[in-house]
Amino acid sequence: MHRPGLVKLAAFIVGDQATGEDVVQDVFTAVHQRWDMLTDQRDPLPYLRTAVVNGCRSAIRRRGRAQRQAGHDSPSPPLSAEESVLLSEDRQQMLAALARLSRRRREVLVLRFYAGLSEAEIAATLGISPGTVKSTAARGLAALARALKETR
Repeated sequence: MHRPGLVKLAAFIVGDQATGEDVVQDVFTAVHQRWDMLTDQRDPLPYLRTAVVNGCRSAIRRRGRAQRQAGHDSPSPPLSAEESVLLSEDRQQMLAALARLSRRRREVLVLRFYAGLSEAEIAATLGISPGTVKSTAARGLAALARALKETR
């Protein structure tokens, strides 16, 4: 029930669909194994969101280590031919600009504008204060606007 939205959330954060699917699958596997330890089994979505964001962070760290060892700088893997055809040029520019943002700014913007979470929900998901969410979102939007202006 929550899988499609969590996969899209993860894909926006990590920059590609396949890694997003892997992250969500890993989260579901881990949660299933520890289901009885969950504090609110009736509403696992907030916990799942937090676990997906943390899984994305780990995936990005692993990718960064692998790219440094291979001598690459790219913040996200190249798009497959299928993905390139399916994405419009504007959307490709938006995803590329998102990928260049800092991890926290990218997470806040994706949770706010893609997932539609409130500032309080984002704060709970990321473990930061609502004030930090507001300032990070404002700075992230400004950086995103600058990055998009540079590409046009």
